Amino acid sequence: MTAIAVMSCAVMQLLDTSVVNVSLPHIAGSLSSSVDEATWVLTSYLVANAIILPITGWLASVLGRKRLLLLAVTGFTLSSLLCGLALNLPMLIVFRVLQGFTGGGLQPLSQAVLLEEFPGREQGKAMAFWSMGIIAAPILGPTLGGWMTDTWTWRWVFFINLPVGILSLLLISQYVVDPGYLRRRSLGVDAWGIGMLAVGMGALQVMLDKGQEKDWFGSNLIRTLSVIALVCLAAFVIRELRAKDPIVHFGLLRSRTFASGVTLATMMGFILYGSLVLLPLFMQTLLGWTATTAGIWNSPRGIGTALCMPLVGYLLGKGWDARWMLIFAFALASLCFFGYARMTLDSGTSDIFWIQIVQGFALGFLFVPLTTLTMSPIPKAETSYGTSLYNTMRNIGSSVGISFVTTLVARREQFHQQTLGDHLTASSPMSQQAFAQLAPFLVRQGVDPVTAAHKAGGLIYQRLQQQAALLSYSDAFYLMGIFFLANIPLVLLMRGAEHNRRHRKEP
Repeated sequence: MTAIAVMSCAVMQLLDTSVVNVSLPHIAGSLSSSVDEATWVLTSYLVANAIILPITGWLASVLGRKRLLLLAVTGFTLSSLLCGLALNLPMLIVFRVLQGFTGGGLQPLSQAVLLEEFPGREQGKAMAFWSMGIIAAPILGPTLGGWMTDTWTWRWVFFINLPVGILSLLLISQYVVDPGYLRRRSLGVDAWGIGMLAVGMGALQVMLDKGQEKDWFGSNLIRTLSVIALVCLAAFVIRELRAKDPIVHFGLLRSRTFASGVTLATMMGFILYGSLVLLPLFMQTLLGWTATTAGIWNSPRGIGTALCMPLVGYLLGKGWDARWMLIFAFALASLCFFGYARMTLDSGTSDIFWIQIVQGFALGFLFVPLTTLTMSPIPKAETSYGTSLYNTMRNIGSSVGISFVTTLVARREQFHQQTLGDHLTASSPMSQQAFAQLAPFLVRQGVDPVTAAHKAGGLIYQRLQQQAALLSYSDAFYLMGIFFLANIPLVLLMRGAEHNRRHRKEP
């Protein structure tokens, strides 16, 4: 019941992160704004999330973890209601900020509760159960959001949180108990530290979200935001390393297992969330699928993970070495990315279905062992600080990954279009052959010869653009696969979970 209690609130928060994306055009039209203006509904939420995530452990020490969980779920549920009732775009953005602040800590807090509630080898089973919801939420979110928006209105994307939030509140109040060593402490409020963190993380998130749109460092805004983020976050880290009662416990990174795990989590967020954006775009822009169809055919990944999770929990409970499971997962997931890179404009659902199933299976062997192994050397009294830092870095990795893949695809498409265009001149045999086939065909369809010649040239150029886009997506998928393989040496730096538990200092 404890696992269900904390999983419900974490899934609610993660689902809301992805479910709003597909509703943006409807939100823009309903509130009389452009789609570009409506993207601040996403950006404002992500900024607030990024600010609250690193200080979740500190807030749990000050307020008590159960109390903080109850406050967070209550705030998230009420702000969801307000989002659904918003009358204009500025109101919706303000309420989304509140939603981001209250929901940002739900995932690390729920993770910390499970890691402390379940002892030793039972942690693998608990994390497997929790991860089923955590992985399924961002995969099923776009499909659910599109269905609710089309069936009712975009406001139900937010109203759906109300029953889940109320159920979560009842379960948390009944089944979650703070351990004795987690007594509330009177810690000083480092206003300067919190201020530097808020400004730095806010600038970083806005920079990553708007970078491609503003042409990155060709924009004065992006250059300014990058300097602000670099200066504020560097000053924050230096201040925290010297503080007596730091907000973020960077000292936990002295453990090579934890440091390696946090690095792997960052890379996992970078690659995985980047691919979650990449594949639906490929399906819609090149294969011509609708948003709903693309959402449905992104779901098999969740099926593979759900089928795999009980096996992963069982193996961890039997004492299997999580490091070998991670190596297997990274190798298998990279092969799936290489499979995506071989797709063509004629690829169908069957080509994507089995790759997604296998990749979902690989992710099942990735999420749970990585979390369990990374947190194994952390003393239980520091668990909230550890999960807070772990999730912060994964969040930063996902934001960087999304920005990176969208920029990479756009730039590589320009490169391939220019390269293909250099070979497709009016005098080249290939273009002459294509023109000789298309122009007479159009004339036979009733088009006059002059217009047929223009249309034939347009169709050839359109085909060139499609091939350039296909090659750009292929480049991105290959690179994601190589990045996954490059993570394997980091796994070898980690110590086994049993060794970490024997040597950590308990309260």
